[in-house]
Amino acid sequence: MSKLLTITPSPHIHQGDSVDKIMYRVIFALIPALAWSFFVFGLSAVMVTLTAVLACVIFEWLIQKFMLKTEPTIKDGSAVLTGILLAMNLPAQIPLWIIILGSLVAIGIAKLSFGGLGQNIFNPALVGRVFLLISFPVQMTSWPNVTKNIVDATTEATPLALVKEGLKNGTPFNEIVADLPAYSELLLGKFSGSMGEVSALLLLAGLVYMLVRKVVTWHIPVTTLGTIAIFTGILWLIDPSGNADPMFHLLTGGVMLGAIFMATDMVTSPMSKRGQLIYSVGIGAITVCIRVWGAYPEGISFAILIMNAFTPLINNYLKPKRFGEKK
Repeated sequence: MSKLLTITPSPHIHQGDSVDKIMYRVIFALIPALAWSFFVFGLSAVMVTLTAVLACVIFEWLIQKFMLKTEPTIKDGSAVLTGILLAMNLPAQIPLWIIILGSLVAIGIAKLSFGGLGQNIFNPALVGRVFLLISFPVQMTSWPNVTKNIVDATTEATPLALVKEGLKNGTPFNEIVADLPAYSELLLGKFSGSMGEVSALLLLAGLVYMLVRKVVTWHIPVTTLGTIAIFTGILWLIDPSGNADPMFHLLTGGVMLGAIFMATDMVTSPMSKRGQLIYSVGIGAITVCIRVWGAYPEGISFAILIMNAFTPLINNYLKPKRFGEKK
């Protein structure tokens, strides 16, 4: 018999993808936005990024090598990606020792304490960012004045914070926004904020690349952004003087970075398409609630972490039917 029938267990289709390839594709998608932040904030942004990446890689190697006694996995690119995302959630002038502390929390607590990549419940970069925001609120909300193309002690508020404060004081939205950058400038990016807040157009370009390369699907980013647009649009139609319009919410803060690059984390997001839609609607709704009624002007980081906690529950109740199972 020249031909034999070989029976093997699933999966039967192999596309050649790997953890390494996926991580580096995401990193490649971040390069345009990261490069723009270097242009806007200068050398200090480069230092923040290098510090975060090196700290994440070194902490992962040290903890795995000497504490967990396992083979280090720094070559898979996940630690590098965590460092880049953490850096893009930070001000460009933040002290380097704070970045190192945030990297330790992101890698040591949020990732490796759960068993490493694939087992962590929460997005490591966001855990590091929220830890630093709660621990060092002054340093984490001191934004460089980019109108002077310098990064020094001179700081200014972000457009989102200015609108939040103005509405709180009773100033109509149309009067506040008249003194802020135009929406075209917000889209192109050159204003105060974290390193990942000043490049909405380039972040969207990164999304297009990841969709083309099938790193992510449209479900999470589009649904998250759509939910934010719908909810803020309803509030704006009800009271246009007391609420910001949807376009302002989409182009300011960390909404684009969060929806495209952090909510889509394969480890901490639901596996099923229906689960991803529920997860995304939750992120969008919580973000709007925090922005409109909460103490913080931004809410995407908290929203993603809250929905990360619901991901196991969503996966459990929205499991696909097994082949041959009765409905």
